[in-house]
Parts: sequence; structure tokens; C-alpha cells
Amino acid sequence: MELLEAVHTRRSIRKYKDKPIPAEMVRTILGAAMMAPSAGNEQPWHFIVVDDRDRMNRVKDVHPYVGMAAEAPLGILVCGDLRLEKYPGFWVQDCAAAMQNLLLAAHDQGLGAVWTGIHPEAERVERFRAIFELPDPVIPLGFAVMGWPVKPGKHKERYKAERVHQNRWQG
Repeated sequence: MELLEAVHTRRSIRKYKDKPIPAEMVRTILGAAMMAPSAGNEQPWHFIVVDDRDRMNRVKDVHPYVGMAAEAPLGILVCGDLRLEKYPGFWVQDCAAAMQNLLLAAHDQGLGAVWTGIHPEAERVERFRAIFELPDPVIPLGFAVMGWPVKPGKHKERYKAERVHQNRWQG
């Protein structure tokens, strides 16, 4: 799949087939995530690959938009480690870039995925921290639920010329 095709056809997928994802495919997806740019090239991310049914069910019980986790074969928790920051506060951007790479790589592999946000919702952060036993300096940014899509997402053009400004704000 070409890059622009992947960018334009990737969609949030929430229904999955009952079929496991091979470990090598997960490795490929995580490798792409780790190629994301980061402030000072510090790469402050950690990833927790989740295929344990109990944890997937617990996740759906603590996040209002993660119900699909109960039926998905896999989830990946993207976390920022404040101990690895060179420039404080930029972990969010770094981990968001890693999450986007992860989603595009999953799409390229024929998988469907959806990014469910955790940070900055304090209650979600604490609940995910408890489920996955995260140490204090590690903050969960988002949980990517993924699997083989029941049906592919539909392409829809999203370009909005009124959101593009040249050299200055033009209201």
C-alpha cells in the first residue's frame, strides 16, 4: 500500500473478526510506531501489547468508548515515560506520532484499528494505570484496539479549504 493511499483510506474500525493477529505482524506494527519523530530523539514511549481476555474486558469497563475491546483480538497501550523526556511536556506529541504510525502500519497490514484516548482524562489515566500496573512516571496516552475488520472503512474526502490559511490567519 502506498503512503497516501494508507493515509486517505485508514478509518477507525470497531468491529473485528474472531481471528488472532500473528506476533510477527505485531512486531512490524510496533517497529513502525517506534520510527515516529520525537523531541530530541528521546523516544519516550512504551507499548503494552494486550491479548489477555481479562484485561481487555477490564479496559472496556473503565473507558466509555472501548466497548469493542471485548470482541477484539488485541489492544496496544501507548504510554509516555516521563523519565525519558529530554524536553518536558513533549511526550504527548511524541507518543501521538507513534500512535499514528501504529494505526497506519496496522492498516497497511490489513488490520482495522481505533485510537481510544486516555490522557488527559485523569480518571481514565488512573484506571489504566491500575489495570496495567504502570509505575508513576509512565502515563497512558491511548489504547489502540485492533483486529481483522468485519468490513473495510469507507473513503471520504476530508479536505476543507476554509481550514487552510496562507502566511497569516484569514478569518
